[in-house]
Amino acid sequence: MMSKKVIILFLLCLSILKVNAYSEKNLLQKAASAELIKSALILNQKWVPYPEYNDRTGWDKLMGNFKSEYIQRGEQALNYSWIVIKATDYLDFERTGTRTTMESPYGRNVQAITNLLLAELAEGKGRFIDQLINGVFYTCEMTSWSIAAHQVSQSDGRSLPLKDEHLIELTSGDVGSLFSWIYYFFQDEFDKVNPTISKRLRLELEERILEPFMVKDFWWMGFNYRPGMVINNWNVWCNFNVLQCFLLLENDKDRLVEAVAKTMRSVDQFLNYSKQDGACEEGPSYWGHAAGKMYDYLQLLYDGTGGKISIFDDPMIKNMGEYISRTYVGNDWVVNFADASAKLSLDANLIFRYGKAVQSNEMIGFANKLSKNQKDVSAPNYGRDIFRSFQSLIYFEEFSQNTAEYTTPQNTWYPETEFCYMKNNKGFFVALKGGFNNESHNHNDVGTFSLYINEVPVFIDAGVGTYTRQTFSSERYNIWTMQSIYHNLPEINGYQQKFGTNFAAKNTIYDPKKQTFSLDISGAYPKEAGINYWKRNYVLDGEKLMIRDDYSLKNTIRKNRVHFLTWGNVENPKEGIITVNVNGQQVELCYDKNRFVAFIETIKLEDKRLSNVWGNEIKRIVLEEKAQRSNAKYEFAIIKKQPKTIL
Repeated sequence: MMSKKVIILFLLCLSILKVNAYSEKNLLQKAASAELIKSALILNQKWVPYPEYNDRTGWDKLMGNFKSEYIQRGEQALNYSWIVIKATDYLDFERTGTRTTMESPYGRNVQAITNLLLAELAEGKGRFIDQLINGVFYTCEMTSWSIAAHQVSQSDGRSLPLKDEHLIELTSGDVGSLFSWIYYFFQDEFDKVNPTISKRLRLELEERILEPFMVKDFWWMGFNYRPGMVINNWNVWCNFNVLQCFLLLENDKDRLVEAVAKTMRSVDQFLNYSKQDGACEEGPSYWGHAAGKMYDYLQLLYDGTGGKISIFDDPMIKNMGEYISRTYVGNDWVVNFADASAKLSLDANLIFRYGKAVQSNEMIGFANKLSKNQKDVSAPNYGRDIFRSFQSLIYFEEFSQNTAEYTTPQNTWYPETEFCYMKNNKGFFVALKGGFNNESHNHNDVGTFSLYINEVPVFIDAGVGTYTRQTFSSERYNIWTMQSIYHNLPEINGYQQKFGTNFAAKNTIYDPKKQTFSLDISGAYPKEAGINYWKRNYVLDGEKLMIRDDYSLKNTIRKNRVHFLTWGNVENPKEGIITVNVNGQQVELCYDKNRFVAFIETIKLEDKRLSNVWGNEIKRIVLEEKAQRSNAKYEFAIIKKQPKTIL
């Protein structure tokens, strides 16, 4: 038999592995040696699957019925006045925490450039060239292509760009890849106007993207990984943009091989950090930027090597794709753990392409379902992400003929991430979460749940508000949406959950046959809370969700409270029962009237990102103990009821 010390050490190591699931999978490096990269890379942009600028037949076929729409959008930009991004626009991020002061005008400029690019490719008469040059040349004059919120990672930690200290981040990478495509398509046309334009553009791309990538290891590359470190969507997003730039601009074979190999080593860090179960711990709002950008990267690598470098057949890549189809509830509602809105307009085109690459009938069927819900089909335009616009055009005919059916399993369990989805034929969809409080875009929410009935959210995760300086700072957990007391969780002895890798669920168990999910959430709370254990058990049973709490405290400090968030009409008709009505769905939340007193609080939603989803307010139901106890067992039942008919 193992000694007690050995058993404790084993359990500790198991816990560390669960939280820090980083493993040296190195899928890309195992798929391709340096020799294979060198022999597989297609040089001189011969890999590009789109028509050349002067191939009018090719562009007419590719754009199809969207041609006139692209031209109309470009015409609206012909008289666009380029907006100067002022120094005070950057400084406003430091002064007020507002991101939009700098980002909004910058975004309008870049969108105008994109519209002009697509219009000229559609029409091919040179009518948009001069205004496109104006936008490109003005942007080349900018000190930095980075946004103020990301500029603070430069050496002085300030938001005003430093001269000649170029950062590769999300926006600068997007602009760099957009401008690389402009250079590829229009170098000759620009030279007819003045060769200085193309030379300047190529120089800026070298100085802002190519050279910095080769000589500097940015934090998002993940090369200095250590336990507790987060490797998130920045990794694949930035590497995808860099790969576009090199494949479109670099024709020195040795340098190109070195650059591509570096992107592969870096993306491997993202894949090493990602869990085998495929769940996106950043939430569904970030799936398109995390797994979705990883797919874009892998597709581009596949194209650039003639299909000789590919990991689309790896089960984890498929799992990462199918997370989005499993997380979908219906009517645009999604399970919104982490920084995610509860209602999303998902990208059916991207989901279709990803599903096709990994041979997922589930994703292809999901894309079909989403496309049927679209009222109008407009010309694909992803703003500065021109690659997705081009890819949507290439796959459009095949996508529009998709007839696959959408089905998902009754239960989905992500054992490493500890997400659990349970459905039944009574219209219930329950989403549950274990995990830990240092996931990417973390909310302190270990043990929480969301409940949907007939595709309507009833007990909710409020989501995330508009990003400000506070969102990604030491003040993050001063924001109410990030706090456990504004999730469907208890406040124990006056304490809420804390942020950190060590604040994690323990003993998480899922039984798919019984549709039960249990865990000990005590580890997510600080030691000052004095918790021996707090075991929470969820049982989905027909038209009822049972929640049972079993706890033991070292001492009693304050009365425990248990919270439930909803956006419906809430009534407390009698002690022991709270009635919730939401969009035609009615439930009763039943509790022990001898142990709890109920309060119903109204939370006003002044942030548009929240009010656009829930309306002007949500409700927080607070069940407070009538008497302090060092140990007890609670039981709550959420029972589906037939809504009253109003005659």
